[in-house]
Amino acid sequence: MFRPLIVTLLLAASPAFAQCIGTGGFSTCTDNNGNSYTINRFGGSTYMNGYNANTGSSWSQDSHTMGNTTITNGTSAHGGNWSSTETQIGNTRIINGTDSRGRPFSATCNQFGCN
Repeated sequence: MFRPLIVTLLLAASPAFAQCIGTGGFSTCTDNNGNSYTINRFGGSTYMNGYNANTGSSWSQDSHTMGNTTITNGTSAHGGNWSSTETQIGNTRIINGTDSRGRPFSATCNQFGCN
């Protein structure tokens, strides 16, 4: 059975609104700019693949949660690979990774924000 989902995507220039159709396990979405993406969920894993209608580029991301840790890997629209590891300890999230240009990043976040 399919159920419609409405997702708001925040873009750098302006917000785009996506219409998603699917189930909890698989959804396909298209926004008002013609971009599209699919979301596939299985257990603690989520797989996303997207397509930018204006540039013809595509991107992908997969996330895997094990206990209190989520590992996310992706390929950006320009072809760069990125990854992050997020660990939740109480009210604190510890995030470490490498962006799609190879630069490391890290943050520690709690109810007061991130540093």
